Amino acid sequence: MWKTLIQSIREYKKPTILAPVYVTLEVIIECIIPFITALLVNQIKAGCTFGVVVRYGLVLIVLASMSLIFGWLSGKSAATAASGFSRNLRKDLFYSIQSFSFENIDRFSSSSLVTRLTTDVSNVQNAFMMLIRVAIRSPLMLIFAVVMAFIMGGRLALIFVVVIPILGLGLFFIIRKAFPIFRRVFRKYDALNQSIQENVQGIRVVKSFVREDYEKQKFGVAAEELRAEFTKAEKILAFNSPLMQFCLYVNMVFILTFGAYTIATGGGGANFNVGQLSSLMIYSFQTLMSLMMLSMVFVMVTIADESGRRIIEVLGEQSTLTSPEHPVQTVADGSVDFDHVSFRYSKKAERMALSNIDLHIRSGEVVGLLGTTGSSKTSLVQLIPRLYDVTSGTVSVGGKNVKDYDLSVLRDSVSVVLQNNLLFSGTIAENLRWGNPQATDEEIKHACVLAQADDFIQSFPQGYQTRIEQGGTNVSGGQKQRLCIARALLKKPRILILDDSTSAVDTHTDAKIRKALKEFLPETTKIIIAQRVASVMDADHIVLMDKGGISTIGTHEQLLKTDAVYREVYESQNKAGDEE
Repeated sequence: MWKTLIQSIREYKKPTILAPVYVTLEVIIECIIPFITALLVNQIKAGCTFGVVVRYGLVLIVLASMSLIFGWLSGKSAATAASGFSRNLRKDLFYSIQSFSFENIDRFSSSSLVTRLTTDVSNVQNAFMMLIRVAIRSPLMLIFAVVMAFIMGGRLALIFVVVIPILGLGLFFIIRKAFPIFRRVFRKYDALNQSIQENVQGIRVVKSFVREDYEKQKFGVAAEELRAEFTKAEKILAFNSPLMQFCLYVNMVFILTFGAYTIATGGGGANFNVGQLSSLMIYSFQTLMSLMMLSMVFVMVTIADESGRRIIEVLGEQSTLTSPEHPVQTVADGSVDFDHVSFRYSKKAERMALSNIDLHIRSGEVVGLLGTTGSSKTSLVQLIPRLYDVTSGTVSVGGKNVKDYDLSVLRDSVSVVLQNNLLFSGTIAENLRWGNPQATDEEIKHACVLAQADDFIQSFPQGYQTRIEQGGTNVSGGQKQRLCIARALLKKPRILILDDSTSAVDTHTDAKIRKALKEFLPETTKIIIAQRVASVMDADHIVLMDKGGISTIGTHEQLLKTDAVYREVYESQNKAGDEE
């Protein structure tokens, strides 16, 4: 797992290497300082001159300064490496998500993806910083401090043989108990993010149904579950500090008591003195602090391990849709052919969304799709730009299997306007240029005229420079749909798919849009999914769908004569229109 993650280091290899180097130098100097201090204490005790004290003092100042510099350099390098690593990791994650097919996206919830891009990457970043700094510093300090303690303290240093295992075992059990809890925390994070995301996206529905209290309660439950899990983990980790303090004071009491006794009685002879006692105390503190820091590293790495696995799931996810090795780079025309097409959204799905579809559309034709909700009209048109791959059969565009095309080429030739298409924050012109970044002002205006959007745009004080709020909340549903149609037209597609995309406009405007599309885009194949018969009655062919299959095909006049269901729907809608 970590082999995959560290590939995101890339241009930050230098600070990643330098941080441990600086840490090593810092540790060596910090372990030398108590040794020099012991020598100074012994010199003072022996009655040395002031000049000797000054020389030793200057050496200590230099060593302390060097330790400070190397500590600063290690911190700077670690911070640079960790922040760069996290940036690259987020970039890799985001790019990976952008390459996903709809099938890939369906495997992850949007809230989970957000958690992985934010919380999980932050956890990995923090762990990485600790690994290249603290995880290097602590073992080195532990080894050097213990070695120096035995050199300076002799038999008194044997206390480490008792204290270190006690502290190590205690920390091991603490971490072992806390690890499973931290793993559960991330599922709680996903639930909390999902609650927030759904509430923000559907805030208008929440308010219209006066469900604020319910949403508060749902959020409160998710937040409480997250708090409870964190509290459990922190209660266990709270033993870290007392255990550390206990071992530290036991160590200090033992060294001070027996060290002072040895010096006072002369039991240590010339081999043990006040300077050695002072250095032994410092080495004792360094040793135990090293163990404490190691425990923090283990906790952080464990948290990051779970986060890393979640990140790897996204990075390792291979798009189910890829361009062939030698793709077709041009779409000859807008013809569409479905040959015995069956489709289901996942291999685990029990039923087919589409079954044995045979449909042939000539280039430039207008085709209407009608059917009840759940008849898989949208599923059918999503196969044309290869948003999903067929389960069996073939879909062809311009006489070529869609799997033979370069994905970008194919999708640039097909424009899809959904019922609830999204507008992004920015000006109207910027939103429209999603269809064609190089579009001129004249081309934008022409597309808006065809989509019946120019009139209401011109009514705004700033016209095409009017800013659209996030999600298009400052324009009506009908205006949003017309802007989305104009955006699609700017692609100059071979195939234009309108998926119930005029449902929010009046019938008069709907008729104007259809007339403009037919007159000005005669060579573009137009596939219109609609609930209103009036939206498709002038189509070259009308396809009636039911339960994932095609029930009948014909013109408006033919279906009125031959299909009872179509006739019933038409008459009921016309009657309703007359009554209005």
